[in-house]
Amino acid sequence: MNEVIKTIHGRRSVRAFKDKELKKEDLDAILECARYAPSAMNAQNWHFTAIRDSASIEKVNGWIVTEIKESRNPNLEGILERSNGKVFRNAPCLVVVSSEKADRFGVINASAATQNMLLAAHSLGIGSCWIGTVGILGTSKRADYYATELGIPKGYAPFFGVTLGYGASEGLEAPPRREGVVNII
Repeated sequence: MNEVIKTIHGRRSVRAFKDKELKKEDLDAILECARYAPSAMNAQNWHFTAIRDSASIEKVNGWIVTEIKESRNPNLEGILERSNGKVFRNAPCLVVVSSEKADRFGVINASAATQNMLLAAHSLGIGSCWIGTVGILGTSKRADYYATELGIPKGYAPFFGVTLGYGASEGLEAPPRREGVVNII
């Protein structure tokens, strides 16, 4: 099996991290892979905000906790319960993935870039997790404030977060894959 397929098969979501800073060259490599993702009509209309400061990560976590509580959405509140209010699980690095709000393919482009980051991280021995709840910041009545604080360009919105760090546990097993999801004509 080739290395790309091994990386795809081996990547798991990591939600427990060692208290160890991510190497700058590893973060740079992961972000560069995000920039090489495919995008509709080669728009490349994404923006990445990498946060390595734990106080800033905690601030973003607080924003999300506030938005979830104000939403009164039981599904979102369940996320807070499962994570004990630590949406980013004490990861040493968070990347906020944003794209143009007006582009109907923006979320798709952001998704492709996010997947590239997850695979690049795994190939470097770095744990990662795709955090969809970051998108709540882009739909909030305080969205402009959050975007300004995160350095997100005007007209863009955050869609996802990616936590990055060295995993606290090794050898996470893949859950069984669903059968009957492929149809070849």
